[in-house]
Amino acid sequence: MDAMAEIRETFFLECDDLLEALEADLNTMNDGEGDDETVNAVFRAVHSIKGGAGAFALEDLVRFAHKFETTLDEVRAGRLEPTPDVMGVFLRCGDILADLVHAARDETDVDNAVVDGLLAELEELCNAGGAAAPAEPEPKGADDEAPADDLGFQPISLDFGDDDDADSGATTFRIEFKAEKTLYAHGNETALLFRALNDLGAPEISCNTDNLPALDEIDPEGAYLDWTIRLETDQGEEAIREVFEFVEGNCTLTITEETSESSSSETPPDGGEADEMGFTPIAFDAEISLGDEPAVAEAEDSPAPTSTDPAPTPTPAVESKKPTTEKRAEKKQAASPAKATVRVDLDRVDRLINLVGELVINQAMLSQSAQESGAAAHSGVADGLEEFKQLTREIQESVMAIRAQPVKPLFQRMSRIVREAASATGKSVRLKTEGESAEVDKTVIERLSDPLTHMIRNAVDHGLETPEKREAAGKENEGTVRLSAAHRAGRVVIEVADDGAGINRERVKQIAIDKELIPADAELSDSEIDNLLFMPGFSTASSVSDLSGRGVGMDVVKRSIQALGGRISIASEPGKGSTFTISLPLTLAVLDGMVIRVADQTLVVPLNDIVETLKPSADDMHEICGDSPVIFVRDRFVPLVDVGHALGYRDRLENCLGKVIILIESEDGTLTALVVDNIQDQRQVVIKGLEDNYGYVPGVAAATILGDGRIALILDPDSLLSTAIAAPPPIQASLAAAGGAYV
Repeated sequence: MDAMAEIRETFFLECDDLLEALEADLNTMNDGEGDDETVNAVFRAVHSIKGGAGAFALEDLVRFAHKFETTLDEVRAGRLEPTPDVMGVFLRCGDILADLVHAARDETDVDNAVVDGLLAELEELCNAGGAAAPAEPEPKGADDEAPADDLGFQPISLDFGDDDDADSGATTFRIEFKAEKTLYAHGNETALLFRALNDLGAPEISCNTDNLPALDEIDPEGAYLDWTIRLETDQGEEAIREVFEFVEGNCTLTITEETSESSSSETPPDGGEADEMGFTPIAFDAEISLGDEPAVAEAEDSPAPTSTDPAPTPTPAVESKKPTTEKRAEKKQAASPAKATVRVDLDRVDRLINLVGELVINQAMLSQSAQESGAAAHSGVADGLEEFKQLTREIQESVMAIRAQPVKPLFQRMSRIVREAASATGKSVRLKTEGESAEVDKTVIERLSDPLTHMIRNAVDHGLETPEKREAAGKENEGTVRLSAAHRAGRVVIEVADDGAGINRERVKQIAIDKELIPADAELSDSEIDNLLFMPGFSTASSVSDLSGRGVGMDVVKRSIQALGGRISIASEPGKGSTFTISLPLTLAVLDGMVIRVADQTLVVPLNDIVETLKPSADDMHEICGDSPVIFVRDRFVPLVDVGHALGYRDRLENCLGKVIILIESEDGTLTALVVDNIQDQRQVVIKGLEDNYGYVPGVAAATILGDGRIALILDPDSLLSTAIAAPPPIQASLAAAGGAYV
């Protein structure tokens, strides 16, 4: 890969980060919680993407980003209010900007009709904000007009306004700024930098034109001007440097604090006279004049900047809304210090994780060999193995933390799914997210995207009512979909909830009967009816649309979740909405498990699913429906599931006395007791998937390699319980009577 290709690849990686931040800040603005700094952050993200795209001559991306940036500048300047309609356009622009970035990266095409339509909407917003109507220059008298130089140029006048509201306790800084030619090549504009300084105070700007060559010697891509700026502000030097942070390396910048003596002795520039350094003052106003004609070009008519185009002329500025000093101080205090990061190829991380897995297996083999050789527990070998075990665990946890990522990027992608689904159904929907900082293995996040997309679309299409029906039910016409994530007992739990009408169980059951998925005389509980949604071919849609109606969706979701070693459950209340809960392992590489024996077979039960283990007594054992046993634990009856019989290893046990009971708690809080022969050990095991090479096995989540080299199956307790329910009717009746509904 040549140097330019590497830079291009880095640009697109940085675009992913910028797009993520852009989506987050746009959502903040849409929620009405944004301030001027949020708008500035959105502007900077779009501006940075445009600048990088210009360096690689990505003209379509530059053209769209420039128009988006121009419209955002209208909001920054206070000429355009970020109303819900405006924010709807901005959110769609963020989606299209992401599409254009990905199309440029993958060298594919984007629907030009959609892009042109959004550009037209942005044009209308700019016109509404007044960007297309630059202010008329005030007539100048003979005494006020500055003398033209030998090239016939009049001084530039760009007035940012007065400084009547300057704080009396402010500090005055002298800023010396010289742009390099690369600053303009990257799509930056000095006028925008000066306008940003206006948010900190009232800058007095002087431009030095001594280095400007004759007209026939000017390089169109060159940079010949430098500026001296006097700024009185209460924000400090750090805030000033933040203004120039995006042009570092492309300019020469010096910031010095003026003393009271030097401040009082200096005469501020007043519009026409050169100071003692020979600098001609520039007062930033709403016009740029060359000779007698205004030279401000309308933002909409300015060409899209590329790496060879000069920077577009800035739009007229008005007094911007400045956050208060207290707000800025709060933001600075709340902001966490930036952490140093390094980009690493994911394949290298995967190889490291595979090696750690082999290390865990070898540690288990060494421990078992030491036990078989009769090494005493207090010997040096045993002590060394114990330290090796602890070290292996620490290495494993540290390596897994490298792959752990917050679910925030995944949740942000769902914002677009909600917008598209709402547009397709004609509904008004708001997405609320919680727990975006919860971290999960990257592999889990990647494979969770498709099932989560199905669930979000179903929530909008089937869960939420139309605005008319919501108003008739006494609800707000805008529906809400809540997406949340949290860590519970070593797993990540993701919930998709809506405040719609809930599941119409009578209709669901009738559809299942009509499709011959269940017998017409079937007696089903509410939970069993809800779980009919996961049956292949089931759909409540009356017609086929882009979102639903083909009978493919929730069954795919369930299989995808099971393939991740997870489980999914439903809770619904008529008139109030439904909640789909996904429980997933934090990682697909290593887990803590309890090694058990059942009918001469070695199995592993995930430790996170186990509540307790116990030895039953005769007084604890009871029977329901003749021959279906339950055990009395903690003042409640818990159904017993013979693991050996459920997996087909042996006939059903006549008596559970002398066996070991493992109490398992499902996600909904339901308890079930697994009957096993004995418990051998508790250890870390490396997860080896069965899906790719063998297929899905009911009741089994994956497999692992034990210390002696044998293969052991890792149980999926929820799936195992479903397998037990598929047994003859007495077992099903026993489970139902004890409160165990697991279909």
